[in-house]
Amino acid sequence: MSVTIWHNPRCSKSRTALKLLEDAGLEITTRRYLEAAPSLAEIRAAKAALGLTAIEMMRPGEALFSELGLSKSDDEATLLAAMAAHPRLIERPIVFRGTRAVIGRPPEAVLTLL
Repeated sequence: MSVTIWHNPRCSKSRTALKLLEDAGLEITTRRYLEAAPSLAEIRAAKAALGLTAIEMMRPGEALFSELGLSKSDDEATLLAAMAAHPRLIERPIVFRGTRAVIGRPPEAVLTLL
């Protein structure tokens, strides 16, 4: 079975996670999610696969988070819409395999999908 990684090549954690997947010999589809932004439906599906709340799959420390006036206590719909409009807010990397997903923080977390 193959895996898909929402990848940001400028992020060291994302690069490390990708390398771990490559070293495991998996078939990998790499999606540069900043260039090919996921739709709101895809973000909702990722949230379901991760089993996390919206804020748990976001980067609240990102300057853009506060610039947009977002808060950790905002409702799910607001946070999901913010990620769809501004994919930079999505925590990275996210790796998908079948119906499961994991955020690669630390990068070794991706190995739980093997």
